[in-house]
Amino acid sequence: MKEGKIILDKGKFQLTLERLSHQVIENHGDFENTCIIGIQERGVLLAERIIALIKKNHKKAKFQYGKLDITFYRDDFRRRDTPLSPSSTELDFLIEGKRVILIDDVLYTGRTIQAALSALQDFGRPLQVELLTLVNRRFNRHLPIKADYTGINVDSLDEAYVKVEWNDEHPEDRILFFSADKKKQ
Repeated sequence: MKEGKIILDKGKFQLTLERLSHQVIENHGDFENTCIIGIQERGVLLAERIIALIKKNHKKAKFQYGKLDITFYRDDFRRRDTPLSPSSTELDFLIEGKRVILIDDVLYTGRTIQAALSALQDFGRPLQVELLTLVNRRFNRHLPIKADYTGINVDSLDEAYVKVEWNDEHPEDRILFFSADKKKQ
């Protein structure tokens, strides 16, 4: 299978994460009444990186962190041909009246974020929800959802594919773009 085009290499990937963490620090100050929630599974990888950078750059930041599984909140979970294997939700606090930073790796149609917003309701009514994504695929949005913090914008047609590779699973952090004539890896 052909390799995708690298649109964000290791160096720029790290700079992008640093920028996102600084934007969050700038907007949340001491993080009073703030919690960070990563969407399982890929959003959790990004959330953990952002949290590590926030803690490195803002030693006094205190916030709660959780992991949210949205499997059974998706509008398409009954349409799958194969059984779903949900991840765990690790949220041992309520979000009632809190500022929530919701994190996912790629914003595409908006359906994942819609499912996450529905799942969050089980944990209370937040004061505010902000969205942080590493990649914003600007075309083919199905729902009116927009990220508050965006790492990189990618203009691509529906048939194209964007893949975030993390050095936990691959040789290095990077973002790849596959055109419509290449299949997903």
